This record gives sequence, structure tokens and C-alpha cells, in this order.
Amino acid sequence: MIDLSLFRPKVRQLAGLDISSSSVKMVELSGGEKEGYRIERYAIESLPRDAVVDGNINSIDGVSESIRRALRRMGSGVRQVAVALPASAVITKKMILPAGLRDQEMEIHVESEANQYIPFALDEVNLDFQTVGPSPANADEVEVLIAASRKEKVEDRVAVVEASGLKAVVVDVESFAAEAAFEFVARQLPGGAANLIVAVVDIGANVMNVTVLRNSQQIYFREQAFGGNQLTQEIARQYGMSPEDAEAAKRAGGLPEDYERNLLRPFMDSLALEVSRALQFFFTSTQYNQIDQIVLAGGCAVIAGLPEVVSGRTQVDTTVANPFAAMSLSPRVRARNLLADAPSLMVACGLALRRFDP
Repeated sequence: MIDLSLFRPKVRQLAGLDISSSSVKMVELSGGEKEGYRIERYAIESLPRDAVVDGNINSIDGVSESIRRALRRMGSGVRQVAVALPASAVITKKMILPAGLRDQEMEIHVESEANQYIPFALDEVNLDFQTVGPSPANADEVEVLIAASRKEKVEDRVAVVEASGLKAVVVDVESFAAEAAFEFVARQLPGGAANLIVAVVDIGANVMNVTVLRNSQQIYFREQAFGGNQLTQEIARQYGMSPEDAEAAKRAGGLPEDYERNLLRPFMDSLALEVSRALQFFFTSTQYNQIDQIVLAGGCAVIAGLPEVVSGRTQVDTTVANPFAAMSLSPRVRARNLLADAPSLMVACGLALRRFDP
């Protein structure tokens, strides 16, 4: 029954493939912790409008064509990928089990107890588990993380990958993948982020995910309906453009002189307000009452001046995520382009790191 390779990849050679609502992103890494990581190649390709909505793949043909374009752009021979499901499509729970169980015994325990955590019949879901570590309360017990998703959610991801000529060997969770990439961002923060409470704010096209971490452990997660498409729609409305032309103009620049004052700055203010609200939800629903650092990720993170606007609203130091800052670059990767794209590659980077799992 436990047949979803959420936690145990069985191959060494793979690329990370992030399928978001607006684009597909691929990252291939080499090297390792001892000798240092190197980014070999990456690609970002836009998706047809409404090909992916709320994490659901509506057009297998449209998404697979974008993946094929990304593959051609990368020029990679890798044909195995790690993909991820949005956190909203996955049920995750921690459970306590006796320490010292063999894998098969633990599997039996997980299956027997999973019913109380999962509101679906077990034959309708893909289920996997991973030991997190010793139980904080009892040295004779261990904490185990279980993750489950409806089979059709997994099958859609696998089908679109196969339609692209690739093979999905790992199905992860987007939030887990982003946390893996955050390890490289944390090293750039004061004291390596030890004991700091860090809010990672990932602003996508339609959704803003706020993950609060302490010592690499997630202590809070919130998803808010806010994203870069709101700015795109304002540009289209203000200047009589199609959504596609508005998106292109937003990225390339060259919009009228009043754009920054009338559209961009109000959008940045609204974004900062959404971040502030998310932090207030965090404070009221946990025992914590402070945030030490905000890290911006996602496509909107590279808007010039955004960290200062967010910091001004929240009174918290704010930086932009770049998990590749300490990695070496292959000759195929342009440093300037990567710097602009890095904040939107957190999930793809985290997925690419799965090839280094023991």
C-alpha cells in the first residue's frame, strides 16, 4: 500500500521539476556536500493560461509541451525527475511509534494507524512515511511523518511527466522541497539562522505561501490568495493589453512612466500588507510573538525595492532567497540570469537535491 516515493528516491541521476500555476522550472545539480554543489543547468518555461489551476493539471498536453521546451532549453540528458504536489493536495501528520522497529514493522504500524489521520479509504491514496527523529517526550519512541495524497493527484503529475518523455521517480511535497532548498539560504543568514524564527514568503502567480521555520523545522504554514497575477491584471486593464502581453511587459520593462507610481508601488504595498497579516495570524495561532527574519521567494521577490517595502511594513529584516549563492556555476549558466531567477527556483532546487539523498 505504501507506494509513493515521497521520501526514498532509488536513483542518483535526476533533475528537479517544479510545475507551478504559471510555469515549469527545471534544475539539475552536481557535486555534493563534501566537494560543494554546482548548478549544471536550469530552465523556466511559461505555461498556457489555465493549464494548471489551484495545483490541478487541466491540460496534460499544454503542460507536457512546456516541459519539452524546458528540456530543449536545458540540453540535458537526464530523463528522470523529482516532481512535487502542492501542500494543499497532501495530508501530512506526525505520529509516535516505538523505537527500533524494522521498516516492515513500521509500515504495518503506519497503515494500521493511518485511518485515523486520513479521511479517505487507504486504497484511494498514495501513502509514505519517514522517521523524523527521537520523540521529544520519550527516548523509547520515534516521531514519524506520514504523507498521503489522493491517487489521482499523483497520477496526473506522473502522466504529464511521462507525456514529456521523462520518468517521475520521486513525488515530493512543494513545501518539503522548498525547505530543503532553504538549508542553503539559511547559511547566508546571521549565525546560519541558528535559533532564529524565519518566515519564508513565497509569492507565486496566484498564491502566497508563508512557511515559518526554526532550526530547519516548520512550525507554521499558511497559504493566502495573493500573487503576481494581480499586478499583471492591473497592467492589462490600465494599458489595454492582453494578459500575455502584460505579463511579458512586466518582466521585460518598458511600461509607461506612470507604471511604477500608479501600479507597481501600490502592488508592493498590498503585498507587504499581506505579509504583515500572515505574521499576525502566526502570532495569534502559536505561542510565538516575534519573527527574526523574512526571506522572500517566488517570481515577485526580485521586484526592485520590495525587501525594503516589506521590512518597512513589518519591521523585520527582509532578504531575497538565493539557494545557489554558494554553489559554483557551469559555463552553461549565466550568473546574472540566475540571480534574477533564483527566488522562483526554490522548489525546483529542493527537488534537484533529492538525487543526493542517501
